[in-house]
Amino acid sequence: MINTSVFQGKKAAFLTLGCKLNFSETSTFARMLHDMGVLTAAKGEHADICLINTCSVTDVADHKCRQAIRKMVREHPGAFVVVTGCYAQLDSERVSRIDGVDLVLGSNEKAQLVHYLSEAWTEKLAADEAGRAGEALHRFHSVPTKDISSFAPSCSRGNRTRYFLKVQDGCSYFCTYCTIPFARGFSRNPSIASLVAQAEQAAAEGGKEIVLTGVNIGDFGKTTGESMLDLVKALDRVEGIERYRISSIEPDLLDDRLIEFCATSRAFMPHFHIPLQSGSDEVLRLMHRRYDTALFEQKIQLIRQFMPDAFIGVDVMVGTRGERPEYFEACYDFLSRLDVTQLHVFPYSERPGTAALKIPYVVDEKEKKARSKRLLELSDAKTEAFYARHIGQQATVLFEKAERGRRMHGFTENYIRVELPAREADERLDNQLVSVRLGAMNADRTALMVKLKTDDHG
Repeated sequence: MINTSVFQGKKAAFLTLGCKLNFSETSTFARMLHDMGVLTAAKGEHADICLINTCSVTDVADHKCRQAIRKMVREHPGAFVVVTGCYAQLDSERVSRIDGVDLVLGSNEKAQLVHYLSEAWTEKLAADEAGRAGEALHRFHSVPTKDISSFAPSCSRGNRTRYFLKVQDGCSYFCTYCTIPFARGFSRNPSIASLVAQAEQAAAEGGKEIVLTGVNIGDFGKTTGESMLDLVKALDRVEGIERYRISSIEPDLLDDRLIEFCATSRAFMPHFHIPLQSGSDEVLRLMHRRYDTALFEQKIQLIRQFMPDAFIGVDVMVGTRGERPEYFEACYDFLSRLDVTQLHVFPYSERPGTAALKIPYVVDEKEKKARSKRLLELSDAKTEAFYARHIGQQATVLFEKAERGRRMHGFTENYIRVELPAREADERLDNQLVSVRLGAMNADRTALMVKLKTDDHG
């Protein structure tokens, strides 16, 4: 039996590193602690519990995780420090040895956060009574990748407007550059019925938009014998949710029928995020990706056929092993003619234990930066052209609560970011769908400015 009374009135600080899936999980952890009587510490306020949810997509990410943990320990002296997430799974013992860390939970254990926290908290209290007050426990709990089987449900918005619904976890693809299968385990998912119930709860709480998150969400259904298309159709019927977005889906798992359904659905927005990683077939083979550029281009053309104004984001990795100059030029040329909206450019990072290390050709850091710069400039041009096509049009925007000192913003159906002048900002607009006319670009060309009618504030 867990004694939650010892947590009543305690305060917790949370830090999320990495992806939207991590954010969703952190929000769920915060809710779990809230149910135990733990309050969220205000900015600048000392916390009794610190929880850091880590990322490990690159070696740089690992370094940032270690820095973030040490910073949290400094800012909250004496706090009980919990670390979880991908880096915690891949190197749990090393993370546990960081000064000030009390508890490290791997991917299989984080679903039982309350159990492990309560157990360790009791141990820490006993240590304090024994005269060892202030000493970190340095406990860690993790299992090998092959034994990761738990699924931690998550549908939460934290302090945001949109909800993030975790529909899948893990990955059974072993791309040569990637450690995610080792950090998250193999692909697994809950039932459609359980996800529909979570979406219905979000609607009951006033949520209007849900982002579907996961590691490889197109693989949904392997555990339950269902399909991504089945899930999308079921969620589309949930009353109260006005918008869904699919956070990222592999091109070989993006079913043509799913594209067609989204084009005519009630609530799925014309917005896709599709990882390409390279526009060179030679590099895709080296990466062990499960498609070629012809299939990728076919998916883009089909989206444009059914949804001409869809926002299409594309992940591209630069400077991976084996990316010879002629392969990068092929990638650049392919992306130049591809009708997509934005490129998310990531420089390749060496990861211990990955098959990519066996590929002999290495791109130096200076060349990686030069290639990244070219692709980012191409991305900016594509995004600005997409935004410019929509200036003067009517659109519906879901506004989000503004951070202090920043303009209030929101997104159209097809994910065009819009901003309100400071004088127009009104907290009552948070989580409201408002019809606007899209104006000119803002000063840094990252959003379109909009002006509201006076009766839009009601």
